[in-house]
Amino acid sequence: MERRGRSASPRHRGTRPLRRRPKQLTEPPALYRPAAGGGLALSSGDGRRARSAPGRPGGSPAGTTDEPAELIDLADLTETGPVDQGTRQRAREIARRLSVPRPPRDHRAARGAGEIAGKPLPEDEDVVVRERVRRRRSVVLVVDVSGSMRGERARTAAATVGALVGELGRDHLAVVAFWSDAAVLVRLGEQVSPLAVLDLLLRVPAQGLTNVSFALEVAGRQLAGVPARDARVVLLSDAVHNAGPDPRSMAARLHRLDVLLDVSGEHDLELGRELARAGRGHCRPVRDHSDVAAALTAFFAG
Repeated sequence: MERRGRSASPRHRGTRPLRRRPKQLTEPPALYRPAAGGGLALSSGDGRRARSAPGRPGGSPAGTTDEPAELIDLADLTETGPVDQGTRQRAREIARRLSVPRPPRDHRAARGAGEIAGKPLPEDEDVVVRERVRRRRSVVLVVDVSGSMRGERARTAAATVGALVGELGRDHLAVVAFWSDAAVLVRLGEQVSPLAVLDLLLRVPAQGLTNVSFALEVAGRQLAGVPARDARVVLLSDAVHNAGPDPRSMAARLHRLDVLLDVSGEHDLELGRELARAGRGHCRPVRDHSDVAAALTAFFAG
């Protein structure tokens, strides 16, 4: 991923060893994208051949890093099926408590209906109309669906993303799910309903190891070409990075990274804080969905 004019300072390149020694992947991680007819398929340009079996609930065995990536077979969201009403209720509760500040207005003038500038008594040909337009943020939500984020943690993460998609509906959004590989569930700027995103996340089985570095790289690709002032990444994870390279240097390449750290089970608070510091953002620990709204509101207020 290109650096877009930013370079990682020495303090972000790992001044201390990671507390956990990540597994070294024997082949590059795979990137999945939505496939025609539902499901996720390997992105174009990935030379690896995916197996057709769906992802296995429960994740891969500990230490297994050399298996080919699997094709995740997701049911069509329009089909009827079991709905996790508890998770939807969590999403509604988070959304009710969210108060995400809008970005400031863009002071660059644009023709349209609004402020009139010109002579005190202008003639028709002298009238110039300028409108103050609110900027649109470009936000990538990066969601950990590795084996350590199963159960209640997975439902809290899905509810959080569903609530945020609704709150940030006027902004450009992307959603990336990750484990040892990653999947772009929603492309930047694609119009999707909050409940569709929530259901999609719930259909991705918690699996595999946790490669935070690759997830942040994928997020950076989504934001390529976006002005620094409008580009943000929000990482939802326990930060138990156990596969791939040190993610701190990748965090430093992002314009802004905030970390919503799930501390309800095993987690790495120190790494979560270092990732946020490298990405010029904040780290907020959460124990359950009731802590989420305040943390997200603080992220977007800064």
